[in-house]
Amino acid sequence: MLRQELNELLTQTGPGTSMGALFRQYWMPALLAEELPENDCPPVRVKILSERLIAFRDSEGRYGLIDEFCAHRGASLWFGRNEQGGLRCSYHGWKYDVTGQCVEVPSEPENSNFCSNVKLTGYPLVKVGDILWTYMGDPAKRPGLPEFEFAQVPPEQTFTSKRWQECNWLQALEGGIDSSHVSWLHSGALKTDPLFKGARGNQYNMKDLKPYFEVAEADGGLFVGARRNAEEGTYYWRITPWIMPSFTMVPPRGDHPVHGHLWVPIDDENCWVYTFDYHPVRPLTDAERQAMMDGFGVHSENIPGTYRPVRNKDNDYLMDREAQRRGEDYSGIRGIAIQDSSLQESMGPIVDRSKERLVPADSGIIKARQKLRKAAIALRDEGVTPPGVDPAHHRVRSAAVVLPREESFLEACRDAVTVTPGVPQASV
Repeated sequence: MLRQELNELLTQTGPGTSMGALFRQYWMPALLAEELPENDCPPVRVKILSERLIAFRDSEGRYGLIDEFCAHRGASLWFGRNEQGGLRCSYHGWKYDVTGQCVEVPSEPENSNFCSNVKLTGYPLVKVGDILWTYMGDPAKRPGLPEFEFAQVPPEQTFTSKRWQECNWLQALEGGIDSSHVSWLHSGALKTDPLFKGARGNQYNMKDLKPYFEVAEADGGLFVGARRNAEEGTYYWRITPWIMPSFTMVPPRGDHPVHGHLWVPIDDENCWVYTFDYHPVRPLTDAERQAMMDGFGVHSENIPGTYRPVRNKDNDYLMDREAQRRGEDYSGIRGIAIQDSSLQESMGPIVDRSKERLVPADSGIIKARQKLRKAAIALRDEGVTPPGVDPAHHRVRSAAVVLPREESFLEACRDAVTVTPGVPQASV
């Protein structure tokens, strides 16, 4: 069980909170690059860590992320005109550049210096891979840009999507480091999903429903090892890395692309889930990319023009009780991503962890909570930089291997969980 005050510390991420301050030490996904496809395109509303912001791309191709509301009368700049190197408020014509600096107030005399004293909050916005990343902390402590492998490989080797999840970021993240539910919730998908089926590791998942967990420290977070029985004298290990605060990777299956998530708080009751698939050494096939676009694997089919899943809580996720009865989908819900989100959202906007009854299979979740708590308090009380800020901490992989029973999973797999360009993932 988790005391209520600790649950609040871990789940509240708005301005002035300890966990909000922790998130502000990192580069975070703000939106997909596809949302700002060209210079002077329409601005986009962005809400992160309970802050309401506007993202835009100016006439020179520079990206900006600034306070949503005009400094004059508080009108939303989403209604603004993106033109001639800045975003102009439609109400009275005040204009802002990508840093939030006011550059024109039409009602003021030409020789006035009024504009120089008007500046909205602004954050850097930088494209790395398919994502536009922002850093919302102290500019003097801005770390190097993200170096996650999925965002570093050539464009033909990677694909990124996003979806809105209607619950707190932490209960969504905790699903990403929980390997034990795969044998139950996703058992149907292991047989039918084009981005999962055919891998030998699926057999181990289905034959051993009682995985044993070991958790090892990583420079940026944790490695969560889930062990299942394999052939005589061997174990099948699925190794999930978690890099603070919210990056997780799913252990690979066969030669399928490797996938994972970044979980970004919108506010305390909603989060964005950025989902990636990539292959370290080859382009994605047309069939793989199409399957991702169609919502297979860990991606979702979204309502056109939005990032809200077609299957959502308002329509009970289009649950099919007959498919559940036939065993096609264990929960009756189609799609791995929505199978996860449906149950995580069912807990409520913020789950009451004081009522939990955890077991040894939850050791990765327990350790992650402990590490988040310690890091948030150390940052708050002593100014200690948390793990995962250093880009060197991002150079990790997930792995799936069969090892002799006497071997330590982390000692045997140190190379497998470290990014080595040009070397394929360790997969079964």
